[in-house]
Amino acid sequence: MQDFTFTEQDEDASTQPACVMSFNASDPSGAAGLSADVLAIASVGGHALPVVTGSYARDTGEIFEHFCMSEEAVTAQARAVLEDVRVQVIKVGFVGSPENLSAVAQLAADYEDVPVVAYMPSLSWWDDAQIDDYLDAFRELMLPQTTILVGHYSTLWRWLLPDWNGQGNPQARDIARAANAMGTPFTLVTGMPLPDQWMDNVLASPNEILAHEKFERIEAAFVGAGETLSAALAALIASGSDVAAATHEALTYLDRCLIGGFRPGMGHVLPDRMFWAQPDPPSPDDVDLQADDTPDIATNDPTHVLKH
Repeated sequence: MQDFTFTEQDEDASTQPACVMSFNASDPSGAAGLSADVLAIASVGGHALPVVTGSYARDTGEIFEHFCMSEEAVTAQARAVLEDVRVQVIKVGFVGSPENLSAVAQLAADYEDVPVVAYMPSLSWWDDAQIDDYLDAFRELMLPQTTILVGHYSTLWRWLLPDWNGQGNPQARDIARAANAMGTPFTLVTGMPLPDQWMDNVLASPNEILAHEKFERIEAAFVGAGETLSAALAALIASGSDVAAATHEALTYLDRCLIGGFRPGMGHVLPDRMFWAQPDPPSPDDVDLQADDTPDIATNDPTHVLKH
């Protein structure tokens, strides 16, 4: 297994947070996109270098529109930082267009020693023709530069194995083989269904399962889980963890984020990416509320279902 532990560091690098450059769209709802990346990277101890590739018009329930930046603007943002800051890992989310994918892939190729964690979200909100163009470009341009591909089982299956005709449903290694055929060594497949309301999250190479974590399925409408997981994974690798250890830590972190999930609006539940910073709830001995004094507090909706 490859170990992305970095040894060539500045004198004081051990006292500094690892730097992760994130290419993603701005999300004014805070549900996903750069908002999720920055919080998750910071929460596990990294320093986020956010490159804006576009912006959503969305709330916590749905995406209404996406405004894409030009590839020149994306490249200019990234190169200004790359020429100044030592980046340990590049994280790629939704960048909005094949042209931007080409720009990001070129940047990754120019810094070929920097691992790339790429997350493929569900694009079901988008136009079918745009989805096809984007997925084709990602396959041809981005996968050859990607170290770890992260995505939900159903999303990756439909994208990488559209003509699957094997016996039964594809397994994580089948999806990993399809990604590896385009140059990606590792694939983290989330939300694989298991019997009795359980699901598995599997890190695989074409030939072996490197790590997996099982969680009980508890239905809740979450948004931003995949962004949270992939950003945390990128930051943990940047901090020196090997791929398997970083996957375990990132999934554990995501689980805690989902358990502390909250609903800030009228839409979906969001992961609490800074759960550790919340005050401890009062114990029954500390609180003696009368029925008429009970405050109107939104109830958390814990879940282990990795929504897109």
